[in-house]
Amino acid sequence: MIMEMCVAVVDKVIAGKHGDYAVAHSDRLSSITFSLQTPVWQESDHPEEGMEVVLSDIRKKRAGWRAMSARFVRPSDESK
Repeated sequence: MIMEMCVAVVDKVIAGKHGDYAVAHSDRLSSITFSLQTPVWQESDHPEEGMEVVLSDIRKKRAGWRAMSARFVRPSDESK
């Protein structure tokens, strides 16, 4: 199952053995992970806990939901 896109709130940023990643939640999904490495994370700075991010190409894996693309929310997103 693949979801297109959602806005989520970052719960944790974790230094993993395969690289940094974050865990976020949205209204629709309780837990979504995403890598903070390129090409998944599209920003130069890491997000902080409580920040909103746009997650896309979200896939259901055995371990849970994973976003294959992530970035900060921008003012232009608010008008959509």
